[in-house]
Amino acid sequence: MMKRNYSIPTEFILLGINSSPEIKVVLFVLFLIIYLLILIANLGMIILIRIDPQLRLPMYFFLSHMSFCDLCYSTAIGPKMLMDFYAKDKSISFTGCALQFYFFCSFADSECLLLAVMAFDRYMAISNPLLYTVNMSSRVCYLLMTSVYTVGLMDALLHTTLTFTLNFCRSNEINHFFCDMPPLLSISCSDIHVNELVLFSVFGFIEMVTISGVLISYCYIILSVLKIHSNEGRCKAFSTCISHLTTVAIFQGTVLFMYFRPSSAYSLEQDKMTSLFYTLVIPMLNPLIYSLRNKDVKEALGKLRNKISF
Repeated sequence: MMKRNYSIPTEFILLGINSSPEIKVVLFVLFLIIYLLILIANLGMIILIRIDPQLRLPMYFFLSHMSFCDLCYSTAIGPKMLMDFYAKDKSISFTGCALQFYFFCSFADSECLLLAVMAFDRYMAISNPLLYTVNMSSRVCYLLMTSVYTVGLMDALLHTTLTFTLNFCRSNEINHFFCDMPPLLSISCSDIHVNELVLFSVFGFIEMVTISGVLISYCYIILSVLKIHSNEGRCKAFSTCISHLTTVAIFQGTVLFMYFRPSSAYSLEQDKMTSLFYTLVIPMLNPLIYSLRNKDVKEALGKLRNKISF
């Protein structure tokens, strides 16, 4: 058989969100507001946790890193998407596309694993509150976060390498608003079975570890809460978990729908809407969920507001 020589594209064209000019204005303003809220809310959460002594607990240490992950992967996508609404040249270089995909994948994977770590942290806090700060020492917290980021970076490197060594001979137009794996695979003329296998096995393993870790931690949390005799104590223990459970349900539900649904149910337009939700809406919601339901965060915000007013 004759071997075909395929040239590596120097750039891709991001087709973005298809919309009429009238709706485009509304969407641009909407997503600009959402992205600004992401910056303000997540940076504010990180700064607040750093400066307030009341929030120097392992729970808030992990929360600050979740805000950092949200900020990073939304920033890898948001500014470029906003510029492409009105830019005549919607191209992105081959290297730029690879970097965008790598950073998005790195911090999305890291947040996925971080949710399991935060569930374990809640178990340690509820099962033995007197030894909580001893068991979850600074050394343990930094070791857990180092492991989370290492796995996230290595998994992203694997997917990026496999995706961007494919041959793209069909087209250099990506029917999406950022460089994600499904639309990239759809324009490749190479055999993508290895990519799909790695996605379902490696990323599937990360999802399994995360969901299993959350479920096991909350099984032990429920057993620990049932041992608490007072109703007030039980309610207080459960209230510290509601924000985390809400975040897990929203994030994991969206990711599972996005990457693990049957190929027969796959739709690029549906894919765009789902991607918008977990790349922009979820990073905006997370700090709001934790700040609105967390007494310590609300008190810290109140003290900071009083200092600024004074």
